Amino acid sequence: MSLLVTIDTNPDFAPKNALPASERLISGNPSFKTWAQDASKGEKVLTGVWEATPGETHSIKGTTFEFCHILSGLIEIEEKGGEIRRYRAGDSFVMKPGFVGIWRTIETVRKIYVCHYD
Repeated sequence: MSLLVTIDTNPDFAPKNALPASERLISGNPSFKTWAQDASKGEKVLTGVWEATPGETHSIKGTTFEFCHILSGLIEIEEKGGEIRRYRAGDSFVMKPGFVGIWRTIETVRKIYVCHYD
């Protein structure tokens, strides 16, 4: 097994489809697609590509650390008690453990993600 993993930004395999949990949905009718591409450290580090259609959800990271790199689309993230930040293709950001806020998908977004779970 190679220790070098390439993330395919346009995977040719079927994604896992999902909807937001009802308690997380704020507005719209967003749907999610996940193309999981690597799992390491006993499933504690996950990497892949994720896509969401427009809508607004509560984002609660708990003990999860997540790095995101936006491939396409437009989002706004509003940290509880903080400012609203916009991210589009080419932008990267990190949501650290304890993050609580609102994720607004304005234009269908596709991102590369790396999540570390405790």
